[in-house]
Amino acid sequence: MIFTECFCPEFKKYLSRQTCEPLFFCGDSLQILQELPDESIDFCMTSPPYWGQRQYDGGGIGLEESPQDYVNNLSKICQEVYRVLKPTGSFWLNIGDSYENKGLLGIPWRMTFILIDEQGWILRNNVIWHKVKGGLDNTSDRLRNVHENLFHFVKQKKGYFYDVDAIRSKPRKAKVSNGAVVSATGVTGIRYKRQIELSTELSSEEKKAARQALDDMLIAIELGQISDFRMIIRGQQRTTHSDSGKVSGRARELAEKGFYFLRYHPKGSKPSDVWDILPEDTQKREKHYAAYPEDLCRIPILATCPQDGIVLDPFCGTGTTSLVARTLGRKSVGIDISEDYLKMADIRCMRLL
Repeated sequence: MIFTECFCPEFKKYLSRQTCEPLFFCGDSLQILQELPDESIDFCMTSPPYWGQRQYDGGGIGLEESPQDYVNNLSKICQEVYRVLKPTGSFWLNIGDSYENKGLLGIPWRMTFILIDEQGWILRNNVIWHKVKGGLDNTSDRLRNVHENLFHFVKQKKGYFYDVDAIRSKPRKAKVSNGAVVSATGVTGIRYKRQIELSTELSSEEKKAARQALDDMLIAIELGQISDFRMIIRGQQRTTHSDSGKVSGRARELAEKGFYFLRYHPKGSKPSDVWDILPEDTQKREKHYAAYPEDLCRIPILATCPQDGIVLDPFCGTGTTSLVARTLGRKSVGIDISEDYLKMADIRCMRLL
């Protein structure tokens, strides 16, 4: 559904409908956002037009005379996103950089500092989108650019929606071999028991406590309470992160007890903040060439948008964010200045029927 007027009334009607069919608004993003109610959106993800790199259909953001004007205009959009986003919501901003007079402008970080310092956003992650294969680059005096930033912002330090279990990778299973419990990566505890017994840095009481804790850990593996573990023993393994008890709780635990454990979650591990994702294939596109892949949206939506939440993309282009939202069973609102792009977005999303 594409609308060019009556934005707020149509938005309120949409909230009451039992459908995941996206709602599209055609017009200036800032003006349309200003009509939406406060704290009415659960999740926003967008990839605004790059500054000075291509002529987008319909004009708008990205055609400013200077990068500073671009950043200022985009920051106004982000301020409205802050207003319409619920306190429990998340804002994911994928933004590319540009060159001017041979200099890389640092636009993603210019935007980020404004959002943090002037608008009150809290930056939770900076994800590096590694494009795996970048475009052709014939320059001879710098490296190829094959990454972009994806920033995750929230409005409050705690209490924002985050379903980490929805994005965990499937863990390998422990097993029992010859009567012994073997973790997903082959840990049986035998090596750790030997290190405890032969240690010259553990007292007899510390050795007793370490043996009991190791037995408890193996039972937890057998019961499926953890998927794997590593044991750090004083004098045998290095502490993780820091050896200083002033900055590391694990270093203090090692000094006080003589050992500690690293436990692996039974539901699998979280994704890292570096994502290897191929850009969208745009060779068959006739009008829109922004390489915004569907896979870039999946983790953010699954992790930070509730099942009954509303997704927003104020620069939706041909509707990738809305397409993924619908695939994952979420409602969505897309805004774009180009009616041609929105027609393409509507067709893409309707193909899921």
